[in-house]
Amino acid sequence: MSILQITSKDNVAVAVKELKTGDVVTIGGQFLTLISDVPVGHKVALKDIKSGEKVVKYGFSIGRAIVEIRAGEHVHAHNVKTNLEGLEEYSYEPKNYLTCPDSSIMRKFKGFMRKNGLVGIRNEIWIVPTVGCINEIGDLVIKKAKSMLDGKSFPFTIDGFNVMAHPFGCSQLGGDLEKTQKILAGIVKHPNAAGVLVLGLGCENNTLDSFVAHLGDFDRERVRFLIAQEVDDEIEVGAKIICELAENASSDRREDVPISSLSVGLKCGGSDGFSGITANPLLGAFSDFLVCAGGSSVLTEVPEMFGAERLLMERAENEEVFEKIVKLINGFKEYFISHGQPVYENPSPGNKAGGITTLEEKSLGCVQKGGRAPVVDVLPYGCQITKKGLSLLEGPGNDLVSSTALGAAGCNMVLFSTGRGTPFGTFVPTVKVSTNSDLYRRKGNWIDFNAGSLLEGEPMERLLDKFIQKIIDVASGEKTKSEENGFRQIAIWKDGVML
Repeated sequence: MSILQITSKDNVAVAVKELKTGDVVTIGGQFLTLISDVPVGHKVALKDIKSGEKVVKYGFSIGRAIVEIRAGEHVHAHNVKTNLEGLEEYSYEPKNYLTCPDSSIMRKFKGFMRKNGLVGIRNEIWIVPTVGCINEIGDLVIKKAKSMLDGKSFPFTIDGFNVMAHPFGCSQLGGDLEKTQKILAGIVKHPNAAGVLVLGLGCENNTLDSFVAHLGDFDRERVRFLIAQEVDDEIEVGAKIICELAENASSDRREDVPISSLSVGLKCGGSDGFSGITANPLLGAFSDFLVCAGGSSVLTEVPEMFGAERLLMERAENEEVFEKIVKLINGFKEYFISHGQPVYENPSPGNKAGGITTLEEKSLGCVQKGGRAPVVDVLPYGCQITKKGLSLLEGPGNDLVSSTALGAAGCNMVLFSTGRGTPFGTFVPTVKVSTNSDLYRRKGNWIDFNAGSLLEGEPMERLLDKFIQKIIDVASGEKTKSEENGFRQIAIWKDGVML
C-alpha cells in the first residue's frame, strides 16, 4: 500500500511511504500518476480540485483549495487554506454513536485503594511547594529523608519520592493565583500519592491558609504542611515529616481492582499525517472500552477541537452539557481574539512538516482520541472529574500544561500519541504511543507502544487487546519510558480562560 484513502468521501489520500514524481499508485482499482513529490504522511489529490473547492479528509472539509490542484499533486499549505474564522453559532442535534456490549469480562489491575474510594496506580511520596523559591529546599528534604530511611526494616511499597517543582506562587493575584492553587490542590489530593508534604516559604501570596481552602476534604494522615520560615531547620523538620509519611504508607499494598476504577487523560503532541489514522483512533477505541467498563477518560486541548467541535457537541449527553461545550469552544476563541490572534494558530511547524496542513485537519484527527462515547461533562481548568464516562477539560494545546491539568483533574495516567516524538512526562505516568513504526524503532527510549502496525495490516481489534493489556500493566506498576528516564514535570497555565 502506497497511499491510503480514509473514507470514500475524501478527495485526498495520505502517502504511506515517500512518493516521487512519475510514481504510479493504485487506489480503488484505478491508477494514479504522481505529478509532484509527496513526503510520507502528506496528502495527494485523488482528482482535480478546483480553486475554492473543499479539500476533504476523514469525510469532512479540512479547508479549501486556493489554486487549482490536479490529480496526483501534493496537497499542503502551499495550495490549501483553512476555512476557520471567528465565533460560530451552534444548535443541539444529539446523536449516539457508541453501543456498549451487554456483557463483557471485567478486566482488573492492581492498584492502591484510598480512604475516599479513589484508586491510585502509584504509591509515591510528593513534596508540593506553594511557591517556586522553595523548590530546591524540597530536593534537599527528599535527599535527607532518604538517608534517614536507609536501612529501615519495615517493608516499603513506595514507588518514588518527587518534588512538584514550579516557578509560581509569588506576586500572583486574583484568577492568576487561583489557577496555581487549583492545579496544586489537584496534585495534593491525587490518588497516586501515598503521602504529600505541602511546603511553603511563609511570605508568598499563595499563603497556606488560602491554599488549604482549595483542598476541601482531604486525608490529614496523608497530607502534612510545613512553613520553612517558621522553623530553625526546615530540612531536618521536613525530612522527619517525609519519613512519617513513608512509614504511614509502608502498609499500602496493591490489590485487584476493576478497571472501572481507572481514569485516563487523552493527549497528543508532535502530531503527523498518521496521527488521525493510527494512534488517535487506538486511543479512542481504548477510551470507548474504558467508558463501557465504567471508567473515566478526559479529552483536552480545546484549540485542537476547532473545526471538529460539532462532532463532540452532537455527542453531548444532554442539552446542558451541549451548552457547556459551546461555552468552552467560543470562550477559547474569544481568548485568541482578545489577544489579536487568529483562532487557527495551529498547526505548529512540526505538525506541518509531518503532513498536517490546517487546524481543521489536525482537529479531526485529534478528537478521535475521544472515541465515540457520549460527552458527560465539561471541566473548567483546575477542576476534578465528577462523572464516569468521557469528559472534556478546559486546557490549551501546550503539551505539558494540558498533561498537568489532566493529572490534576484526577487522571491516573496520560495516554499521549505522537508522530514526531517527545520525551517529556508529567507527574502521572505518561504512556507514549507512536503513530508510525519508524518512530517506535528510532526512539525506543521515548515510546511505550506502537500504533504504526495498523498501517502494516494489523487489525484494530487485535492491537486494542494488546494496548488494553499494556495499560493494565502500567496501572499495575510497570514503569513508562518517561518514568524510567526520571522525566516528571508540571506546568501551570498563565493568562488563560476560566469557565
